[in-house]
Amino acid sequence: MKLIADSGSTKTSWSIVIDDSTSFIVHTPGINPVRDDEATISAVVHGARAAIDAKLQQEQASSFVHDLAFSHVYFYGAGCLPAFIAPLVCLLEDVFPSAKIAVESDLLGAARALCGHSEGIACILGTGANSCLYDGKQIVRNVSPLGWILGDEGSGAVLGRLLVSDILKGQLPKPLCEAFMQRFDLTQTAIIEAVYRQPQANRFLASLVPFLAEHRDEPAVHNLLVREFVRFFTRNVVAYGRPDLSVNFVGGIAYQFEDELREAAEEFGFIVGLILRNPIQRLGAFHHE
Repeated sequence: MKLIADSGSTKTSWSIVIDDSTSFIVHTPGINPVRDDEATISAVVHGARAAIDAKLQQEQASSFVHDLAFSHVYFYGAGCLPAFIAPLVCLLEDVFPSAKIAVESDLLGAARALCGHSEGIACILGTGANSCLYDGKQIVRNVSPLGWILGDEGSGAVLGRLLVSDILKGQLPKPLCEAFMQRFDLTQTAIIEAVYRQPQANRFLASLVPFLAEHRDEPAVHNLLVREFVRFFTRNVVAYGRPDLSVNFVGGIAYQFEDELREAAEEFGFIVGLILRNPIQRLGAFHHE
């Protein structure tokens, strides 16, 4: 019995795999070792164990696992850098004492879900953004994403930032500007407060992206989306120098704006391969092989 987790800063998906065939998924709050203290991480991990046990009972799977324990725990997460993961590893060892524990970055999880054991370029486009060149086993090159202020091109946070900037500077058609203010009941003062004075401005900005999806057929919105995805390819994917490889994506932004993403890729002659909203199911397949 294996446990595979895919964790972002907001949500963690835990996939319980029994005999490499039966699987169940539970969700808990996200874990980010760079951001979270040990008490926060402990609460989430213990909560996950309780949710996992409850899910197995709900699915009447206890007969499968009555005398079994988890053999492996594979945890892929945002902020899972070598310098920050020790508290998470210790907690996972305590809560799943019989399991072999492996904690890796969410980017490696994305690469393994998207490319399996084959070479490829793997990208994340969600609230944030990231990318890598993957050799079928490990990441061999990574252009630093730099976060939503300095980088994260094509991410939800940056798309939201571009949207509010264009709205407040009157760069979008007036009907769109009016529709935006009505849709979110926001003022310029409220936006400035949320971005410059409140925590987690990146999440606030990403929360505005549904407006872009609702108006994606408007030429101005279409151009904003394609232009930003072009920047993502220009400032990240081009650096790998591998136009022969497919470019693959996980994340809600890539999944939602697949057409615009493919249009941007065509400007470079890149082939967009697999696009997944969430890598968790294919991670199960990777660890079955």
